[in-house]
Amino acid sequence: MTGTPRRTRTAFTLIELLISIAVIGVLIGLLLPALGAARSAARDARCLSNMRQLVFGWTMYAGDYRDLSMPAAYTGPDIAGDSVYWWGAAGNISEFIDPRQGLLTPYLSESLGERSVYECPSQPWGSYLAQGTPRTITSTYGYNGYYLAPEHTPGWSSSIGHRPWRRIADLRRPTELLVFADTMLPGEPMINSALLDPPMLYQGRGRWRQNYAPTTSFRHASGEGAASGARADGSAAMHRADPEWLTHPRQRIGSVGTENGPWYVPDWEAWR
Repeated sequence: MTGTPRRTRTAFTLIELLISIAVIGVLIGLLLPALGAARSAARDARCLSNMRQLVFGWTMYAGDYRDLSMPAAYTGPDIAGDSVYWWGAAGNISEFIDPRQGLLTPYLSESLGERSVYECPSQPWGSYLAQGTPRTITSTYGYNGYYLAPEHTPGWSSSIGHRPWRRIADLRRPTELLVFADTMLPGEPMINSALLDPPMLYQGRGRWRQNYAPTTSFRHASGEGAASGARADGSAAMHRADPEWLTHPRQRIGSVGTENGPWYVPDWEAWR
């Protein structure tokens, strides 16, 4: 006698389904930190690439201008009322930003804009308040005009304008001297800064005081963070923060080290 054929079960039971979901959840939990680390590493690599391009452009500029370092800004009668900065030009009357007039523009393949060489991928447009008027993209990197071109650095020329305009061939400790770095000004929200200010400010007659608002931003990685920097020898690297370097720990803003040398002003102790 032939028995009734058994029906083959193809569906999951509730227990099997719950176990499968739990396993998938565990796997996702294991993968997320790795994916986050990969994204962070990609942003770091892109930022360092930006830094190398900026310092390459800075070197090319010096080659065209008698080995002089690029000014942070320049205003003259031939600029039709615009102030020309290293990143672009700003109309003093029209308030129009013209990226084509930037001092670095002829030496780079990109101009101002989102995800450009002027913008750190860890500090994208919309995550900060743009400095100045109109409030538009300039740069989230800062240039060390304080040391390299003191006469042509907004905000500081009155106190340090007598200091020499630096030629690349004469720079001290180029393997450590920062030309560009991640920058930001503290605030709610934070404000971008295109100037890399040192941890100490010159007061005259060989005297210095602490800068309570330096601009180096340690926005990369976790914890105290890390700041990318481009050096005068053309190299770029990350500088992981020490807690004592941060003047604004919550926003991870401060300086690389607590003194000006060697990163910002390598000969600061000799200033008179």
